[in-house]
Amino acid sequence: MADTSIPLEINHLHKSFNGNPVLNGLSLKAQKGDVITLIGASGSGKSTFLRCMNLLEMPDQGELIVHGEAIGFKVDRKGQRQPEDWKQVERIRARLSMVFQNFNLWPHMTLIENVMAAPVHVLKMPKAQAREKGMALLKRVGLSERASYFPTQMSGGQQQRGAIARALAMDPEVMLFDEPTSALDPELVGDVLHVMHELADEGRTMIVVTHEMDFARDVSNHVMFLHQGLIEEQGAPGDILTSPRSERLQQFLAPRY
Repeated sequence: MADTSIPLEINHLHKSFNGNPVLNGLSLKAQKGDVITLIGASGSGKSTFLRCMNLLEMPDQGELIVHGEAIGFKVDRKGQRQPEDWKQVERIRARLSMVFQNFNLWPHMTLIENVMAAPVHVLKMPKAQAREKGMALLKRVGLSERASYFPTQMSGGQQQRGAIARALAMDPEVMLFDEPTSALDPELVGDVLHVMHELADEGRTMIVVTHEMDFARDVSNHVMFLHQGLIEEQGAPGDILTSPRSERLQQFLAPRY
C-alpha cells in the first residue's frame, strides 16, 4: 500500500521525443517540507522531468504517486500513453502548482485576476473570497499595490512574484519551479529568491530547477545533478556542491572565467 504521507513519489520515469531519449529511468521522493533542487547543464532533462511531474509532458514509462494516489495510465489506439482519467489529472495538478520560467501570466487579466482565476474556476471558490485571499497573497510577495496592473505594466521580477502568488492561491502540497529566475535581469533575481526562501522557511515542499547554486546550497536539503537524462549524483547540498565525486559534476561546478 502506498504511503499517503509522502507528497510526491516518482519511480523509473522515462521520456523520449521523436525517438530520442531525454529521461532514462529517473526516480524521486519528496517528503513533506523537502526543498529539492535539480541542477545540470542545459539539455540534461531537468525541465522535462519537472513537467512530467504534473503531466504537462506525458512520461513514456514510470510511476507517479501523489500522497499515495498513483496516476493511472493507458495506451491509446495510436500507441501513445495517456492518463486513464483526466479528472484525476486535474485533481492532481491542483495539488502540484507550477511556476514557469517565463511567468505565464495571462496578459488580458490584471494581476489580482490572474491570482483569482484558478481558485474560482477550479476550486469553485466564491469571487469575493478569492479576491480577499488573492490580495493577502499579493501583500505577502510585496505586490499589493500592483493588484490592478496588467502583466505588461510590471517588471519581470514583479511578474514572477505574481506568478508565485498565483501558484500559492491553490494551496498546493508541492510547488514546482522551472528555472524561476533565468529570464530575469540580475538585479531582479534577489526579490524572487527572497520569496522562495521564505516559502522554504515555512516548510513548503518545493522542487526547483535552478542555476542558482547559492540557493541550492543555502535553501535546499537535497540536490540532484542530472546529466544526459540520468541522476549522475545526488545528496545533501553540503556534500554535493562542495565535494562532488563525479567528474561531470566537478566540471559543471568548476569556476568559469
